[in-house]
Amino acid sequence: MFEIPAELLSWFYGLTSSYIVAIALIAIVVMAITTPLTLKSTKGMLEMQRVAPEMRKLQNEYRNDKQKLNEEMMKLYSEHKVNPMSSCLPIAAQMPIFLIMFRVLRGLVYQPRGAALPVSQSVLRAFGEDEAALDPGFIPRYLGTDSALYEALFGQHEMVSLGLDLSRSAFEAITEGFGEGIVYALLVVFLGALYFGQQRMVAARASVSPTMSPAQQKLMQYLPVFFAVFQVFFLAALVVYYIFQTLIRIVQQLYITKAFYGDDEALGRQAQRAGEAAREEAKKSGEPEGMLAQAKRDLASARGDGGSKGDKNGKNAAGQGKREIANKRVTPAKGQTGKESGQTAGKGRPTPSRQDAQDKKSRSARPKTGGKRRR
Repeated sequence: MFEIPAELLSWFYGLTSSYIVAIALIAIVVMAITTPLTLKSTKGMLEMQRVAPEMRKLQNEYRNDKQKLNEEMMKLYSEHKVNPMSSCLPIAAQMPIFLIMFRVLRGLVYQPRGAALPVSQSVLRAFGEDEAALDPGFIPRYLGTDSALYEALFGQHEMVSLGLDLSRSAFEAITEGFGEGIVYALLVVFLGALYFGQQRMVAARASVSPTMSPAQQKLMQYLPVFFAVFQVFFLAALVVYYIFQTLIRIVQQLYITKAFYGDDEALGRQAQRAGEAAREEAKKSGEPEGMLAQAKRDLASARGDGGSKGDKNGKNAAGQGKREIANKRVTPAKGQTGKESGQTAGKGRPTPSRQDAQDKKSRSARPKTGGKRRR
């Protein structure tokens, strides 16, 4: 899983003899793999938004009949050729790729520490590397020992390219010296600016969600910038990888804007108009608005319960009825005292159980004695 991208990165390094160029090339390959998934996810999301008004009508119409709602929703998906999972699965498929590249780039500068250090020293001595065992340095992971990248990094303490040590983080560089660390900090700032620019493009065409409030749109716009702040603790090699990846994503967003929002009849424009209609329908029915409310409705639609308030009201009414029955006082029948009816003297006590009634009946059926015995 990790060896293939690591060997590809090593092959790029063998061609270019530059860590940064090799990282840029691997970023291009990864984005070439994930771009079709991103386009499919975007198309699926827009198709779901386009049928949102009809989905809302079905939810309101069959809010008390889940089976019928499921049938009508399946008909709607089949009629419009919409797959509810098409906007989720491609995104989920990209997560393993992100984790793999994260591990591969960190593995390039793996340096044994703590309990792993004696084990590494023993292994190096077994292979005749007595000098390397004293101070192992980098032991690249997921690479063949005969690969160009492994030979370039093995035993080293720096991964220098264009004057930058890619094995250091901005936080480490700044703590060692502010003047030297400012360059690493500027890389993180540049990455944050790229994140901000990418989200501005998304917000400009309003493709995130037409039902989002302005405050939520601002949150989605600035949230990636906050993620960039945590990059100060990441290796510079990872920051460089994310920079090239984000540059390609910006080009990707330009293509999405042109392909899905190029004219008034494009899929994105239709989804925007349908989203506005769904929003108006939600206002009329008094349903909550916003990103979280929309996510709950989409999840309810996928499960087939409609997420309607009618079901909730029905459940609440049933629960209220049960509570009323439980709290209802049991009074004795007319013409009977509390003892005759099996109640105690306390007010509002429940009627006796069946076992108590049978015991009382058996006691009353016993023959009465003629009186007390005299000695």
